[in-house]
Amino acid sequence: MIEISNVNFQYGTADIGALHNINLSVTDGSCVLLCGESGCGKTTLLRHAKKNQIPTGHGSGKMYFDGKDIEFMDDRESAALIGYVGQSPDGQIVTDKVWHELAFGLESLSFDRETMYRRIAEMSEYLGISGWYEKKTDELSGGQKQILNLASVMVMHPKILILDEPTSQLDPVASERFLQNIFRLNRDFGVTILICEQRVHEVIHMADRVMLMKDTRVIGFDDVR
Repeated sequence: MIEISNVNFQYGTADIGALHNINLSVTDGSCVLLCGESGCGKTTLLRHAKKNQIPTGHGSGKMYFDGKDIEFMDDRESAALIGYVGQSPDGQIVTDKVWHELAFGLESLSFDRETMYRRIAEMSEYLGISGWYEKKTDELSGGQKQILNLASVMVMHPKILILDEPTSQLDPVASERFLQNIFRLNRDFGVTILICEQRVHEVIHMADRVMLMKDTRVIGFDDVR
């Protein structure tokens, strides 16, 4: 699903590299937990797995999604097939109402109205947010906003879902609900999950593999045990 080969990266104004000699493969349908101390390069690595998230700087190496070079993927294909949810619940919301937010990605990709309505209804029902359609997005709680971000990505039917500390700004109850939804998506739909999460104890029992980073390098990548 995702393959990264000999990737090195340095931000333009930095004195030292942010990633060093990264080699990894994420298989289709797996759930991978990425962990490591703050500043070790986790977010930079995750951003390299989606075209429009790749940071500006100096890099080398190759990154592939289903055999296609991520850096040169078609924008439409990248937007639809590689889902990304970041740390900030407010960071991805771009419209005023829940309904508009759910439709935004599909409209941008020029889906027909019937397909758009069906996908929104199906994913809203699955995630338990079908009663939110007319709510204003700025009136939602942090946990509700993050569920909305997840739904807005999932209506596009991505093959892989990349999550960068998605519960870092949520309370424990909202965090548990969000993570349960993530792993239901992996189990029920076979969506590949690559998640970075500081609350390792809440995720590790649901993961197939664990990737450990230290000082901008991957120092371990193996089965959970």
